Amino acid sequence: MPSSSPLSGQLVTIFGGTGYIGNYVAQSLLARGARVRLASRAPGKAQSLKPLANLGQLQLTPCDITREEHVAAALEGASYVVNLVGAFSGDLGKLMGEAPGTIARLAAARGVKALVHVSAIGADAASPTAYARGKAAGEANVLAAFPTATILRPSIVFGKDDQFINMFAGMIELLPVLPVFGPEAKLQLVYADDVAEAVAVALEHPETHGGTTYELGGPEALSMMEIHQRIAAAQGRQRTFLAVPDGISAAFAAMPLTPMSRDQWTLLKPGSTVAPGAKGLADLGIEAKPLGLFLDKWMLRYRKHGRFGAANERAKLHGG
Repeated sequence: MPSSSPLSGQLVTIFGGTGYIGNYVAQSLLARGARVRLASRAPGKAQSLKPLANLGQLQLTPCDITREEHVAAALEGASYVVNLVGAFSGDLGKLMGEAPGTIARLAAARGVKALVHVSAIGADAASPTAYARGKAAGEANVLAAFPTATILRPSIVFGKDDQFINMFAGMIELLPVLPVFGPEAKLQLVYADDVAEAVAVALEHPETHGGTTYELGGPEALSMMEIHQRIAAAQGRQRTFLAVPDGISAAFAAMPLTPMSRDQWTLLKPGSTVAPGAKGLADLGIEAKPLGLFLDKWMLRYRKHGRFGAANERAKLHGG
């Protein structure tokens, strides 16, 4: 991080800033001295960020990005803009396709210096999933209105408090036998701090990164089965994992009230990895951090006796 950032003292509006990734992005920008406005339907979710900000450095603004007057109000006085909004339910075409175009159009009209739009690996206008089609439409609409925008396409984002690693960790803690959906699907999990750093770097240097699309993935492509096995090992637990055939997985995802939607299953099956030849974190000057750098520490709370039982559990696994 530079000692004096171009963002210092500048107002950055983050749409969807109270979500999981938004928390990391906001922290990265606050550390650079930026003034941050979090525009969200639920701005109260970001109260935990207030102790990290100086007086007047953080603003929380109610905003529905499908309403143009809300977007215009959230952009008032902003020099930089980030859009993080994403969802798996609701009108995805409007939320992730049309609304980003509105943000970009209004930002351009106000002379915003740089815009970063966070999409996703797998964004595809021809996809059978509404999610991937929505993401692809969002990219196209943003670039049509703001050609120098930077598009970031992360793989699945992991972090200490994520809903991915922790969901599986909780199941592994409780169940001796677990099904694994899409066991061969490869995921290039990317660390949340690396994604946040990518957003900040792109904002700081639009002359270098504007108008460019980056696919953000970690240094390893792990299968779903490998991810489960690594989590179990980090917990010091012996577990049996059952590879679930695709037909059963698809039927499960189609059922109501399951933890995986049909779209999520369809997106999982081909995996989520950086395309060959795509620009990535390294092109932004960021060294991607692997899951293994953090997993043992994060799994402490899932071990039978916390950190005090770690040595004993590992000894059992190795016959000690």
